[in-house]
Parts: sequence; C-alpha cells; structure tokens
Amino acid sequence: MRLAVLKERRSGEARVAATPDTVKKLIGLGLKVAVETGAGVAAAISDQDFAVAGAEIVSDASAALDGAGILFAVQAPDEAVRALMAPGTLVVGTMNAAADPALVPALAAGRIDAVGLEMLPRITRAQSMDVLSSQANLAGYRAVIEAAGAFPRGFPMMMTAAGTVPPARVFVIGAGVAGLQAIATARRLGGIVSGTDVRPAAKEEIRSLGATYIGVDDEESAKQTGPYAGQMSEEFRQKQAELMTATVAKNDIVICTALVQGRKAPVIVTSEMVAAMKSGSIIIDLAADSGGNCAETVPGETITTPNGVTIIGHRNWPSRIAVAASQLYARNLLTFLTTFWDKDAQAPKLTETDDLIKGALLTRAGEIVHPNFKPAA
Repeated sequence: MRLAVLKERRSGEARVAATPDTVKKLIGLGLKVAVETGAGVAAAISDQDFAVAGAEIVSDASAALDGAGILFAVQAPDEAVRALMAPGTLVVGTMNAAADPALVPALAAGRIDAVGLEMLPRITRAQSMDVLSSQANLAGYRAVIEAAGAFPRGFPMMMTAAGTVPPARVFVIGAGVAGLQAIATARRLGGIVSGTDVRPAAKEEIRSLGATYIGVDDEESAKQTGPYAGQMSEEFRQKQAELMTATVAKNDIVICTALVQGRKAPVIVTSEMVAAMKSGSIIIDLAADSGGNCAETVPGETITTPNGVTIIGHRNWPSRIAVAASQLYARNLLTFLTTFWDKDAQAPKLTETDDLIKGALLTRAGEIVHPNFKPAA
C-alpha cells in the first residue's frame, strides 16, 4: 500500500506529517511512502533526507496521491487536494472538524475515510497518539519564549552594581498541557509565576511547578473533573472576572491558554483589564485561533494598545516551533497507524467497536459515522 505525505497548503503551516525516522518505520510495516517535494523544508527536513530514509520524492500532490491508500496530513486536505484522492483513501490528521461544518459532509461526499486525531478520547491507550497534547506542550513553551523576546525588561531578577532589576511577574490562564508547560518554562527563566484554572485538580499541578495558584473555589468549579474545562455559568464568570481584574493588573506578562473543546474560546481578559495593565506589559494569546481569551486580541496579529500593552495573537502556535512539532506529530500519526495495522492484510484495520476508532473516525465508505457530526434525523 502507498502512503502519501504532502506539503501543507494552509498559509503559515510549517509542519510536516512525517519525518525520516517515521518514514523508515512506515516502510518497515510494508508501506511505500511518497513525499511531495518540499514537504519538509519549513521543518528543516530536505527532500534528500526523506529520500535517504527510503521515501519516493514526487513533484506534486497529484503524483503523491496517485495510487495512495493513506494520506498523512497536518491539516485537513482542502477541496483541491480532496479532488485528487481516490474513493476509499484514508486520511489521518488533525481535521479540526468542529470549526468547519462543511468539512465532514464533504469528506463523506468524496468517499474519503477520515480520522481526526484531535477527537481521540482522553484514555491511557491514546496518550502516545494524542496530537493535542504533543502540540499544546510545545505551544506553551513557545509562548513564554516569545513573551521573553517581546518583554522590554528581563525574566529573572538581576543584581548589578548599578542596581537591581526585579523579576518578571507572569500569570498563566489555563493549566492544561500548554499552560503547565508555560508555567514550567517561565519558572526556568526566573519569573515569579502564578496560574489559574477552573478545574480544582489543576491547583496542585500549578503548585507542584513552583507557581502560585489563583482561582475561584466554589461548588461549580468542583464539578470540573474532566481533562478539558467546560462551559461555566454567568455567576461563576463574574466571580472570575473580579479576581482576574486584580491579578492581571499587577502582572507584567499574561499568557492565555484556556480553551473549551469544540467551542469559541472564553473571553477572560476584558478590555478593562487590558486598560489597567502597565505600559510595556505583554499578553500572549494561545487561544487566538478560537477567538482569543483576551477581548483585544486580533487573531493572527501583534498589536500595541493605547496604554502600551503588546498583545500577541499568532495563529497556529505549534507551527512556530515546526521542527520539534513535526517530530512529535509524526510520531503520533505513526503510533496510530501501527496500533491498527493488520500485518496479514498489509492494511489498516479500523474496528468501529474500538473506543479509539469510535472517538476519532469521522467518515467511512461515504457515510458520516461520528455521532457528533451526523445530520439530524
């Protein structure tokens, strides 16, 4: 069976869905791997690197997909790429289907079997193929690095003969994978770090990294027991806003990482909070792709407010650390395929009764099979 890896089409996407290391392992399964020329250049992987690993380097997407039964992708294939895919082709990647209502019906109409790895259930078996965690971890690190680059002072306390420079005060909103990595990185750089999350379990995780926990503890927050935060009531959001107003104003750097799976990001840092921050302060919004946690964020742009606060709202944060992100993402895809590889048939075997397949399989044989996307009866 032939597996294709294409150069990503979406603007600003620097990652690639395979590396020379994973290509070797895919070939070891019995696959023939075709890589579109230039697919890995933005992630520091040359065509020669892929060729040495055993991949066939082809001139364009059409040549890569010719006869391919599987497509590994970072982003969901666009309409032009889907038109080149034969019926029955299996595409594995981050489909982001919740953000694009037209995608799943289009995949079904093209008789493309699609697996959205972002839909995998949060169970132990899925950890090694969890693309959300692998990419969020790197995004949290990159957020702090970019904050340090934009901050006009410095992270650690610096004592010199001319005087002392105080450490940066960093506040991280959201203590999921990205938030915890941001906390750890900011601590390593010498900042005074605090963090918040609506989930009580995050309190000890924040403290275990040497940061101060700041949060609203009430009956509603106690019910937040899952890996992702759920929607909160208006009353809770009001309590949170009062606490955030005081906390944001006294911090130099605010890093926003709060996301609600499949929904618009909650606005936590209001315009009034931004207006109360000191000139030279930095807001990093990792939730910009979903609308942003900061009311003043402009997705895809870096702006400076009238009172001197820089707000960085880059899209696709993992792509800003493309080499490491590609390495981890490619391993996630390899692990998924290896887990469901039928050695005798030399093909993937996606059993729909398997919990992982039930969670991630979107379409099969021209039908929408994921319950979240099936049209209403």
